[in-house]
Amino acid sequence: MAAEQQADVVVVGGGLAGLVAAAEAADAGRSVVVVEQEGEQSLGGQAFWSLGGLFLVDSPEQRRMGIKDSLALATQDWLGSAQFDRDEDRWPRAWAEAYLDFAAGEKRAWLRGMGHRFFPLVGWAERGDGRAEGHGNSVPRFHITWGTGPGVVAPFERRVREHASTGRLRFAFRHQVDGLVVEGGTVVGVRGTVLEPTAVDRGRPSSRTAVGEFEIRGQAVVVTSGGIGGNHDLVRKAWPARLGTPPRTMVSGVPAHVDGRMLAITQDAGASVINPDRMWHYVEGIRNWDPIWDNHGIRILPGPSSLWLDATGRRLPAPCFPGFDTLSTLQHLRQTGHDYSWFVLTQKVIEKEFALSGSEQNPDLTGKDIKLVLSRVRGGAPGPVEAFKQHGEDFVVADTLDELVKGMNAIADPDVPELDTEAIRRLVEARDREIDNPFSKDAQITAIRGARGYRGDRLSRTATPHKFLDPKAGPLIAVRLHVLSRKTLGGLETDLDGRCLRSDGSPFPGLYAAGEVNGFGGGGMMGYNALEGTFLGGCLFSGRTAGRAAARAVG
Repeated sequence: MAAEQQADVVVVGGGLAGLVAAAEAADAGRSVVVVEQEGEQSLGGQAFWSLGGLFLVDSPEQRRMGIKDSLALATQDWLGSAQFDRDEDRWPRAWAEAYLDFAAGEKRAWLRGMGHRFFPLVGWAERGDGRAEGHGNSVPRFHITWGTGPGVVAPFERRVREHASTGRLRFAFRHQVDGLVVEGGTVVGVRGTVLEPTAVDRGRPSSRTAVGEFEIRGQAVVVTSGGIGGNHDLVRKAWPARLGTPPRTMVSGVPAHVDGRMLAITQDAGASVINPDRMWHYVEGIRNWDPIWDNHGIRILPGPSSLWLDATGRRLPAPCFPGFDTLSTLQHLRQTGHDYSWFVLTQKVIEKEFALSGSEQNPDLTGKDIKLVLSRVRGGAPGPVEAFKQHGEDFVVADTLDELVKGMNAIADPDVPELDTEAIRRLVEARDREIDNPFSKDAQITAIRGARGYRGDRLSRTATPHKFLDPKAGPLIAVRLHVLSRKTLGGLETDLDGRCLRSDGSPFPGLYAAGEVNGFGGGGMMGYNALEGTFLGGCLFSGRTAGRAAARAVG
């Protein structure tokens, strides 16, 4: 066993929630050790790869775009989406209410004080299930960080590195926690394996060769180790019956080290885990033609115009439109018996409506390149989208519908019935006839026209309604869409101070949690559904809460 180390606060995990917790505890004058199984190059975790979207309520950015938002409306949307219905939802609901106050209150000013800035156009994610009281955002609330995910991470990485330069904070990279040290019913530290150094690039698999052991003691341990999305076996094990059968194949939205290992270790030590069946996986995943990690998937952030078909060519029903209701669409598709679906669209749609999630897929926003951002309003698809269109194995491009369907059949799974060109032609022609008037019985066409009533969508996210079979709008494009594993919505149960609870509801002395490992707050503050922009925000809020509470508890 290596020599024992000591700190006031031990933070397990160097992702966004861990950085926030560590920065807050160190700001309060406490000594901190950040324990991270990956190398220093992976500091920032999954947030680094994100688009950097944050959920805000009644922000100046919204008001400048003509959006009238309020805490009351946001609460209506959140509770309509979360659908809290369990006894164990006591703390998740309390966290949801606290987070809404934060998002409508000091969140923006707190970030802005650290130099954080937003892109001025507010996005409209998860447009909902069609009911005022149901799931979805009634108004646009998705605020993209200027600098995307790295721009979210940067203020907190800067703060922890400043503390590291003074010796108040230390990093323990390549330290894999194997267990919590519990004495007298109190968590007093962590123990584990020292892994050999690694120089692999961020996101790529790293060695698990052991070179030693360690124990680090502290008066408070904050677990911020992330979710289970990189371990598809665990995802399938937790998959709820209400979402149908789990996919046989998925693409991975996170690297393999997002494996849920620390969640199990903390539960085995006696912490309560609730709502493990609540999860968030996207249905617009495409295989990365230039992957960073194994089975690397990228999510398409779609506008509302693409025609969505299941693997056999049947059109999806309302509210399963692009960008409207993720889990309803997932549930519907899991009943088809097939692991993928299709977007059918035009060049005119892809140019205006396709964005790709991830910092590396948005070099203009990530690099804060104004000239490159302005190129989005010119003709042509954004560079990363065009690269997928040319190189991605899930894209089919054709001048005619006959050629398009032939190409779709060429990349279809062998156990899926061959797509019928004439059946798809009837669907597309029926849709196109609805374009002749400024009104329609087709709910998706009505939604498209409604979206263009919002200035942000009209400028950058929703194509002018047009007929798909109009050659001037072509070529035609089909995109094969996979289930993309992503977020854990349940996890370690915590009170409003971020203290982990035991199964009897009592606090587990010395133990705190933040981020995805505790469902972003309480053990699942989003309930069954997310409103988007809430994952990073949940890491910020829960990390801040746990870091401050742990610092207060240190004697």
